[in-house]
Amino acid sequence: MTELLVKLFVKDKENIKDQGVRTSYGILSSIVGIICNAILFSLKLAIGILINSVSVIADAFNNLSDAASSVIGFIGVRLAGRPADKEHPFGHGRIEYISALAVSFLILQVGLTLLKNSFKKILNPEAVIFNPILIAILFISILVKVWLMVFNKKLGKRIKSTVMLATAADSLGDVLVTSATVISAIVAGLTGWQIDGYMGIVVSIFVMIAGIGIAKDTLEPLLGQAVDRDLYKSITEMVESYTDIVGTHDLIIHSYGPTHRMATIHAEVPNDIDFEKAHETIDQIERDVLEKMDIFLVIHMDPIEMNDVKVIEKRDMVTDIIKNLDENVSIHDFRVVNGEYHINLIFDLVIPFSYSKEKEQKLLKRIIEELRKCDSRYNCVITLENSYIAEE
Repeated sequence: MTELLVKLFVKDKENIKDQGVRTSYGILSSIVGIICNAILFSLKLAIGILINSVSVIADAFNNLSDAASSVIGFIGVRLAGRPADKEHPFGHGRIEYISALAVSFLILQVGLTLLKNSFKKILNPEAVIFNPILIAILFISILVKVWLMVFNKKLGKRIKSTVMLATAADSLGDVLVTSATVISAIVAGLTGWQIDGYMGIVVSIFVMIAGIGIAKDTLEPLLGQAVDRDLYKSITEMVESYTDIVGTHDLIIHSYGPTHRMATIHAEVPNDIDFEKAHETIDQIERDVLEKMDIFLVIHMDPIEMNDVKVIEKRDMVTDIIKNLDENVSIHDFRVVNGEYHINLIFDLVIPFSYSKEKEQKLLKRIIEELRKCDSRYNCVITLENSYIAEE
């Protein structure tokens, strides 16, 4: 069913990097969600009135409110698909993250409400009526919600949409809540045990955990994430594959939506290279990365010494000393400035985020001590940095 709907309503469905195609996926997901919840609302409301059941009527209006997440998703993908303008030169893609955050709040609200009502039922138990018609209606609702969850999850993973994955989590919450109601009703009908409140507490915890997880996943790209290690490897290997690029460091990636990423990187080039030649190479790399990886890359050139044997020896010496102290620490931008009484070793030191201030100072002290054992004239000028790569 999912593939049939995609085939019918999404043109050029394989081109998921295109914002227009992503918008079509988002609109399809939202409309399907609205229709499914509207059908459940109408069915439950009609039967609730027919059998004069307050609980069924209440559940009908719950489905009506569930459609809110689909409406939020619809608005979100429509706004996220708007082109860049003078106020927002990087586009509007981050609206999709904000929409997913709003859905996560709805999930949390469902969990908190269920938790509150469950405590009330434990303190003031109410008999759960075993009604075959009610069980049948709830079972149909579960089947529809399970399909809706799978539908949104499949599309969300396909186009890496946080709002669709959030909507899938919302449907999962509804499945858990309704399943708990069905189980409680069946147990009450067969044994007379009133476990509704206890089941509700367990389900509410799972629902709130899902809401918190969605909120966390949504906030991370808004706050700024560390670079994924696989993506880091792909970009650096591609940049370093070009002639005259000796090495790279300080790769930073900014996400302006699932389809719009901007990155900066420092590329090391020999300090005696022809400037125009180096500039031409850098321009070519930036164009190729945009074409092949759909990332707008800006490259900063760092000249490094490749011919002075004494400088290379000192750089290797510093690298070896630091690796012996901590293999998770690295250096770049190494320079040597010779003076009459001092030899300045200038470099950037990249340390893990796990380092405390005390550990930083201890490492710096050890580095200086080890280098001065080699030559008392060495004077270190060290700039501390943290890595932008996600830690394993």
